[in-house]
Amino acid sequence: MQAKDRSTSPSSAPWNKGKIVGQKRPFKLQEVWAIRIRLQLASRTRDLALFDLAIDSKLRGCDLVALRVSDVAHGQSLLYRAIVLQRKTQRPVQFEITEPTRAAVAA
Repeated sequence: MQAKDRSTSPSSAPWNKGKIVGQKRPFKLQEVWAIRIRLQLASRTRDLALFDLAIDSKLRGCDLVALRVSDVAHGQSLLYRAIVLQRKTQRPVQFEITEPTRAAVAA
């Protein structure tokens, strides 16, 4: 039997050929506020709270959706600082919860 030559097959091109790879650039302050305003106008309270927590904490998405109310609140009051254990690195991350984020989480 003759082995297939992979260089001539049409699927030998890499999946990311011609695409920009690597870390994406961070949001600009203007873009962050534009997203916040659009989420507020659309009354997407949960999405706004998650977005604000993501900006404050710089956590990965899997860590954000795993957050519980008890992680950012104690009883009826919201915390000013929170500590979350990252799933990937198992390291604790301490972050400050800003006033707009506390308002979004409270809502």
